[in-house]
Amino acid sequence: MTDISLSGPAAAGKTLPPAQARTMRLPTQWLGVAPFIIFALMFLILPTLYLVIGAFRNEAGEFTFTNIVALFDPPSLSAFLTCQFNSWISWTPADCKLSTIPAAYWTSIQISFASALIGAFAGLALSIAIVRGGLPNWIRSATLTFSGVASNFAGVPLAFAFLATVGRVGLLTVLLRTVGFDLYQHGFNLLTFWGLTFTYVYFQIPLMVVIITPAIDGIKKEWGEAAATLGATQWQYWRMVVIPVIWPSFLGTVILLFANAFGAIATAYALTGPALNIIPIQLFNQIRGDVLHNANLGYAIAFGMIFITGLANVFYIWFRTRSERWLK
Repeated sequence: MTDISLSGPAAAGKTLPPAQARTMRLPTQWLGVAPFIIFALMFLILPTLYLVIGAFRNEAGEFTFTNIVALFDPPSLSAFLTCQFNSWISWTPADCKLSTIPAAYWTSIQISFASALIGAFAGLALSIAIVRGGLPNWIRSATLTFSGVASNFAGVPLAFAFLATVGRVGLLTVLLRTVGFDLYQHGFNLLTFWGLTFTYVYFQIPLMVVIITPAIDGIKKEWGEAAATLGATQWQYWRMVVIPVIWPSFLGTVILLFANAFGAIATAYALTGPALNIIPIQLFNQIRGDVLHNANLGYAIAFGMIFITGLANVFYIWFRTRSERWLK
């Protein structure tokens, strides 16, 4: 009689155990993410490591902390803090000035923070209007589509658009001048702190709409019905339910907007050039400039920017994680 069982030695030699068969498979599941890993390694991780290493080296390639110390300029920073303290104690205004690089960092932080706050509150109001304001669905679709495009519209095209619109000979400036209102005679100037902030707000508001809209969508209707059943007013519902739920997401998005504006260079350089002392332009001058050329100091400036934006993104991820616990 022929043995047709699968437990014979001949059959056992033709098949592999499941565990051994799995170990011999090619790792095809990694092929899909391989382009992303290679791209991130070549254009993000390796350049960042190159900048960090260069920040701690001099022109001779020797290890040094000189470039990092130059970012703070301790004598100038100490004199500035002393001047500010004496001004506060004596209740008298004083002209306290920082050196170039610390002042550039401070100006960039102020512009980024101002544009982030304006963009965050305007974008939040717009998101609430299109999600819970009872507007037609086509308005929501059109707003989100435009926001997705406008949030990525930056650099030289954005600078040119603002110069052509509200520059000294821009279309809107000329039209207002024909009706007797001159923007620039009333204090507006596109090449100043508030001019650059105004330009940044153009892409900050759409970015806020794109990011915060899912958080507004996550507010369940059952929460409002339960609050109304318990006798809560509309203001109590928003103050005690909605705001605490979206608050972490809102704070995280503000931080993300801050990081988004802090690293923008093309728009600022094309719009203001050297007229405004901000840190991306100082970085450009140290890396590519003819007068202030110091590549290693430029690497140190970039390292400081990476540290600030990296810290901002850490807080964004933390706030985002807290908000997602309620919005799942």
